[in-house]
Amino acid sequence: MTKHKIVIATRGSKLALWQAEWIKSELEKIDSTYEVELNIIKTTGDKILDVPLAQVGGKGLFVKEIEEAMLRGEADLAVHSMKDVPTDLPQGLHLPTITKREDPRDAFIAGQNMKSFLDLPQGATVGTSSLRRICQLLNKRPDLKITQLRGNVDTRLRKLEEGQFDAIILATAGVKRLGHADKISEKMATDISLPAIGQGAVGIECRVDDEFINNLIAKLDHYETSVCVRAERAFLKKLEGGCQVPIAAYAQLNDGKVTMSGLVGSVDGKTLIKDNLEGTPEEPEILGTSLAEKLLAKGAKEILDEVYKNNPEAK
Repeated sequence: MTKHKIVIATRGSKLALWQAEWIKSELEKIDSTYEVELNIIKTTGDKILDVPLAQVGGKGLFVKEIEEAMLRGEADLAVHSMKDVPTDLPQGLHLPTITKREDPRDAFIAGQNMKSFLDLPQGATVGTSSLRRICQLLNKRPDLKITQLRGNVDTRLRKLEEGQFDAIILATAGVKRLGHADKISEKMATDISLPAIGQGAVGIECRVDDEFINNLIAKLDHYETSVCVRAERAFLKKLEGGCQVPIAAYAQLNDGKVTMSGLVGSVDGKTLIKDNLEGTPEEPEILGTSLAEKLLAKGAKEILDEVYKNNPEAK
């Protein structure tokens, strides 16, 4: 008997709902007889808004409760921002589908008609809660005052408009998906701010043994994005990092080759260890792991050990 009702687990933020609704519409395009509904779940990361995420502790702050709901059979699949998904998944779940990536770059959004990051005046206040962004921004501009910025996209934009910051840094993908592309002053070059692992990509997680769902969502997998994000996640896994540590990576597939850049930085921005590597799309995990090993050989482990010593909850 054909299964018709499909339940998608998702966070309740406006961006998460946009992503879940988009996947819902894509599934309904495959077969209009499917009854697709959303199960909105509040995660740990959604509940704690007054503390920097790196200090909350644990990985999977935005996915743990969603995964538990799937394992209980309360949802058939989950839709995630790939940059929120830990590299180790619970037994019985996997992430077989990654959809086509939106622009992975960071977005510089400023008041006072500033057009680019380099236009910021001396000592300007910049809002971001990402250690990855902080270390790269301070490396280029140690004079900046970096201030914690939490909340959904609309909340962050409102804080900028209220004058709490001279500029804020968000993910271009989320800003575009919520219809605020006109507010972006500059899409930051990756040599200024290398993106987070999986940034701009949406992934679909499900139970390993659910044959119907696995076959269904396979139709939404985007090969190029999947190859690149798998390489980035292997890089992160080898470094044993979570999404709240100063690690960045970006892979691209062109002319049958995967080129990848990776970075580990000290939180104060004084040390950035970067490198690049090229590999084949058939073995993206080997590429990501090899690039991580190059960075470890150049001193990345010492930097990460220092981060975890000062902030053990980030591990």
